[in-house]
Amino acid sequence: MITGIILAAGTACRMGKIKQLMPLGTRPMLWHVAAAACKSQLDEVLVITGSAEELVAAAVNDLPLRVIHNPDWQQGQSSSLRAGLLSLRPTTGAVMFLLADQPLVTSELIDMLIGEWRSSGKTIICPCYEAKRGNPVLFDLAAWRADLHQLDGDQGARQLLAAHPESIGYLPVATDEILLDVDTIEDYAKMQQRFPKFGNE
Repeated sequence: MITGIILAAGTACRMGKIKQLMPLGTRPMLWHVAAAACKSQLDEVLVITGSAEELVAAAVNDLPLRVIHNPDWQQGQSSSLRAGLLSLRPTTGAVMFLLADQPLVTSELIDMLIGEWRSSGKTIICPCYEAKRGNPVLFDLAAWRADLHQLDGDQGARQLLAAHPESIGYLPVATDEILLDVDTIEDYAKMQQRFPKFGNE
């Protein structure tokens, strides 16, 4: 069983608003990430909430997923990773972490990452564009469950990626969309320009 964990707990201080709820087309940013995950080969999708819990949950209430509230979300992204890990089904063998502010991630990319994990023998799978690592990232739980539970701070799993480059399998992709997130108003404006080609549903 492979579970997608969408990290959607933050406040986006640099934006001055809850960025995962900002609209792209007719839907909130988070919805597009969650919809792609739900359409993929992932067996289950979890959305981890924190700030504005009820609003964030409402944004994805039409999708077949579970919403998990992280009461410790102010401690940083690693606390949301742990909240997701603690909510996994016992049969889960791998997790894929997705970011709520990367709405250009597609179900096709998610499926390719799963395929790479199954065929490569690597225990961490990342997409890459021109030698730059992007998201989402898949972890084999048999190898990394204990280490993921030990993460702290706001860097998420980047600590593990930096410490264990030999364990990473890279999936080359043809576009830079795996690198694009929304941290500023300028990023949001650029995302609005790129997003329409993906549609609103």
